[in-house]
Amino acid sequence: MRILLYVLMQIAVLVVVSIVGSIIFSLFGISMSGSSYTGLLVMCAIFGCVGSLISLFMSKSMCKRAFGVRTLVSPTNSREAFLLQTVSDLANRSGLNMPEVGIYESNDLNAFATGHNKDAALVAVSSALLYNMNENEIKGVLGHEISHVANGDMVTMTLLQGVLNTFVYFFSYIASMAVSAALSGRSSDDEDSGSSVGNPFVFYMVNSLFQIVFGILANLILMWFSRWREYRADAGSAKLEGKNCMIEALEALKRATSVQSKQEGQFSAFCINGASGLSELFMSHPTLDKRIAALRLVNTF
Repeated sequence: MRILLYVLMQIAVLVVVSIVGSIIFSLFGISMSGSSYTGLLVMCAIFGCVGSLISLFMSKSMCKRAFGVRTLVSPTNSREAFLLQTVSDLANRSGLNMPEVGIYESNDLNAFATGHNKDAALVAVSSALLYNMNENEIKGVLGHEISHVANGDMVTMTLLQGVLNTFVYFFSYIASMAVSAALSGRSSDDEDSGSSVGNPFVFYMVNSLFQIVFGILANLILMWFSRWREYRADAGSAKLEGKNCMIEALEALKRATSVQSKQEGQFSAFCINGASGLSELFMSHPTLDKRIAALRLVNTF
């Protein structure tokens, strides 16, 4: 089903890009043969999606190496036993296969879930979180991560990233064609121009600039969706373990944030920082206060 959804989404993207691209080509007088146009669309889709798909399928192994995650098979103490049992219980109630459970050494209260398949995921927690949070707070955090897995958030983010990359590459290319042709004093319809991109050096410089600009705009969309899925994962945790557990976990993170933010300016747990105003648009997670306020409105019955 997810493969079918992915294929249909890419077809829809290509149709939309094709229509919008044709309009922009007409407005700027850019000429391109049908085969070149189709080839550009296909290449943008390939470049836009391949990288994100590779990252998705390598996510578990990459995270294990990057964080030094130790996979927990046989618990060596009561806290590890509690961690395994809680994850097993949450996965069972969410209709999931038992994820891999890992621990990594870190002084930050942090946890994450990753994996290309919801039935073959990894849930990892930092040593600071496991040994410094109480059991209710840990349950809230684990409920949040299991909800990410159950919602298929890793795959959905990859699909969205691929779609946005396709738009970025395509519109950067056609915008660069128009600008470089204008700067070189050539019309894209001139037969002797040799290429509608004008000066190749100017084209690639302008294209790089447009990719940065469109990439920032695409990132705003990606971050908005990421914040929305965090609210949804918080609500999922509230339904699994009760909203008080998740609220307690966020309150604990808030206390830790107030201590660490003075030195670092941000807090790594759940990618939270204390930004506000326009800077919130670039945050992957809502602020703690907004998440707590949203949780208080969740109906868990």
